[in-house]
Amino acid sequence: MRDINGRNPSSQQPQRIAAMNDEAIIAATRQWIEKAVIGLNLCPFAKAIYVKDQVRFVVSHARHLDGLLEDLDRELELIGSTDQDAIETTLLIHPELLPDFLDFNDFVQLAESAVGEHDLDGVIQIASFHPRFQFEGTEPDDISNFSNRAPFPTLHLLREESIDRAVEAFPDAESVYERNIETLGALGHEGWRALWREP
Repeated sequence: MRDINGRNPSSQQPQRIAAMNDEAIIAATRQWIEKAVIGLNLCPFAKAIYVKDQVRFVVSHARHLDGLLEDLDRELELIGSTDQDAIETTLLIHPELLPDFLDFNDFVQLAESAVGEHDLDGVIQIASFHPRFQFEGTEPDDISNFSNRAPFPTLHLLREESIDRAVEAFPDAESVYERNIETLGALGHEGWRALWREP
């Protein structure tokens, strides 16, 4: 398995993360958004929000999962009580906890339960991204998995209202997944690695 830059995370990822401060972690996440999510048009709704600076980036320093859930609680309260012109969506990033994707996937279920605990069902939806993201029924290195491979484990807090508006604006929204598979298939693993090379 290789990370977003095509490197083996087992030998390089821990040292790289340990040396990164919050600014560098957010910068790496922004690079992923600009080069992959927007650059490859993996999410046709992302650019408008991103260029308006309506994306909140939060790096969690929780030392355990309970602490990460507490950070999630705070972000759910904030986005639930803040005008969407100020915060349209939030990315909660933890660079060190949950390096195993299956553990992360289990945690996402707890995160979704937290949405209900805050009475935000139907208001906020959580999407998940991970350096080793794997869709059910795929092989680990299947190129389709890279549509959800962020530099770090990330919970994306989305407003349901915004999703509904985006679907209305893009009638073929349901075809995004299939289009992403085609885009990534044409790019291939070498093309994906090339995105992250310095010019």
